[in-house]
Amino acid sequence: MAKDNVPFHSVIFPASLMATGENWTMVNTLDGIDWLQYEGTKFSKSRGTGVFGDQAVETGIPCDIFRCYLLLNRPETSDTNFTWDSLAQTNNNILLNNLGNFVLRALTFCKSSFGSRIEKMTLNAEDEHFIALVNGHLVSYFKNFDERMMSRAFECVFAISKIGNQYLQYNAPWVLTKGSDADKQRAGSVISVANNVAALLSVIISPFMPTMSKVLQEQLNMPEEKNLFTESFVPLLKPGHTIGTPFPLFSKMEEASVTSLKTKFSGQDSSSSAAAPVTDVESLQREIEKQGNKVRDLKSSKASPDVIKSEVAVLIELKKKLPAELQQKPSNGKNKPSAKPQAKAQPKVQNAPKAKVEITPEIAALQKQIEAQGLKVREQKGKGADKSIIDAEVKVLLDLKSKLPLELRHNRQERKEKRNNSSWT
Repeated sequence: MAKDNVPFHSVIFPASLMATGENWTMVNTLDGIDWLQYEGTKFSKSRGTGVFGDQAVETGIPCDIFRCYLLLNRPETSDTNFTWDSLAQTNNNILLNNLGNFVLRALTFCKSSFGSRIEKMTLNAEDEHFIALVNGHLVSYFKNFDERMMSRAFECVFAISKIGNQYLQYNAPWVLTKGSDADKQRAGSVISVANNVAALLSVIISPFMPTMSKVLQEQLNMPEEKNLFTESFVPLLKPGHTIGTPFPLFSKMEEASVTSLKTKFSGQDSSSSAAAPVTDVESLQREIEKQGNKVRDLKSSKASPDVIKSEVAVLIELKKKLPAELQQKPSNGKNKPSAKPQAKAQPKVQNAPKAKVEITPEIAALQKQIEAQGLKVREQKGKGADKSIIDAEVKVLLDLKSKLPLELRHNRQERKEKRNNSSWT
């Protein structure tokens, strides 16, 4: 439920029901979320800005691609932004190159080298370690699901397929099949474990991408009774099982297609060459600064490259919306924060003088949460926790920081820079 509807449904409506004196069923849990924007502005049917359900069908993009992108970009802790560039990034990097690549490699190799047959799985220490990592992500998957953090639960799916690709690359079954009988048996174990992880993925993606889940299960020739959620990895495909015919689940979104979609759904104002009003420019600059800080924090915390790449794409799209005279071309091939703009044709945009921010009880409580979460992140890093767990905790920290007033975020950044500088003196 969008945040603007929460007060009515959590306070006003329940109070009205209670006032009747009748035994109504009362709401005990509300899942309140923030807003989804479109390319840095609001969705608007009247202006033709944004893509809506009936139009999404006309794009020819499978509905599960939209479902995947919107769930990963779900505004659970702060407002998020729909952009065609980040949709393409999600499709090409996360779905095609990660999930799709893993299952296609596993199934294709099973078909070509083992006649589509699942082999006996004799596990060694490497397999046990891999399965332990899978189980760790499954624990996070169910925990986030229970807490209605759908985007974080969905991220666990791609964390599993990512380590699945690493598992195949490390064991190189395509090399083992050319070796001794023992090597060939080892290759059979690796491929059969990988196919069973693909079966697991087909189950846990079903709440998010039901069509792709069904297609993958058909490729695995997986019986319907095997479509079961388990708290830990269980080989659903037993030795002797024969899989179906594998083929790519996803296709690449080309840049020309993305450009066409951006133009088509840009709205009535897209053809106007007039510069944005000063107030809009100021708002856009604040968004750029906020997004830039988010990217820098992600890089400094060594977050997942896919997450960083997606957020950088959002930052680039925001910068493109600035009037041409306010845009600064990158030097030495690197994007650097823009200097103060020197706008001639436009009214000069000046930063508002720093105002003293009153530390309300709510802000003080938020600052304590940030300190506690920062300590938690440092502890996770200190004890060498799994990167996916650290990334999840860093994301919580960044979401908390984004709720601080802009002036206080600047003050925290300045203090951090002073500490860094003093460490060199």
